Amino acid sequence: MNTLTEHTERIPTRLGGLHARIIGSGRTTILWSSMFVDSHTWDDLVPLLADADDEPRRFVLIDPPGLGSSDPLERRSTIAGAADAARDALDALDTGGPVDWVGNAFGGHVGLNLATDPARLRSLIAISSPTEAIAPGLRRKIQVLKPLLELAGPVGPVRAAIVEAMLTERSAATPHLRRVVLDSLQRPSRRSMSLALRSFILDRIDVTDRLPDIRVPSLFVASDDRGDWSPADAERAASLTPNAQVLTIEGARTLVPLEQPEALATAIRAFWHGLAG
Repeated sequence: MNTLTEHTERIPTRLGGLHARIIGSGRTTILWSSMFVDSHTWDDLVPLLADADDEPRRFVLIDPPGLGSSDPLERRSTIAGAADAARDALDALDTGGPVDWVGNAFGGHVGLNLATDPARLRSLIAISSPTEAIAPGLRRKIQVLKPLLELAGPVGPVRAAIVEAMLTERSAATPHLRRVVLDSLQRPSRRSMSLALRSFILDRIDVTDRLPDIRVPSLFVASDDRGDWSPADAERAASLTPNAQVLTIEGARTLVPLEQPEALATAIRAFWHGLAG
C-alpha cells in the first residue's frame, strides 16, 4: 500500500506558480482539476487508488492556472498555453520518466494536448472532457453571467450556474460534495477566475482533428448526465484516437472524481493494470 504522506509545493510555470499537493511516493501520476474547482475534488479518489494499486505511486494534485491556491492568472491564455505551463511543471518535478495523466474536464483538455508526446505522458485519462468547442447556447449563457462574475464574484446566479454545471441534482444536495465546489470558488480572485473562464472555456477550440495524433494509451470517461460530453461523444472521440478506450460512469455530471470516486477508481485501476511497463 502506498504511504499517504503529503506535502505541498509551488511549481513555477509561465502562467505563474501552480499549487500542488504531493501524496505518496513512486510512479508519478498527475491529477489536474476541472475549471472553477481545485485539487480537493480528488480527495475521495486518491486513497482508493493508493490502497488498491499494486504499484507505488506519487500523486501530484495540481490546481490549474488562476484557480484554487495557484497564483492568479494575470493575462488571457489558452488551453495550449495551459499545456505549456503543464510542461513547465513536468520539467520542474522529478518525474523519472513519462507520467500517467488524469485530468477532469479542463485537466483532460490539457492532457489531450500533451498526449501527442510519449516522452511526456505514459498514459492519458480524460474525464468529462469534450473535444469540441462549447456549444452556442452554453456560450450565450456564460457570456450573460460573466459580467456578474467580474463584478461580484461567484455569487447568486453565477454560483448556482456553476454548481448546476458541475454536479447532478443529487450531488448538489449532498452537503460534503457541494461544499467542495463552493469552497473552491472562494479561493481565486474575481479577475483571475474571469480570465480563466475566458481562456479555458469560452476560447476552447475544437481538437477533434488532433485526436489521431495522440500517441499514448488513453481512456475517455463520460458521465451519464453531461449533455456536451455524452457516452456517444466519447465513443466517437475514442474511435478517432489510436489505442483509446471509452467508459461511462453513471450518476455523475462533470465532477466524476468527486461524485463517483469508487466507480472511477475501479476503472482507473483496470486501465493502469493493462498498461505495459
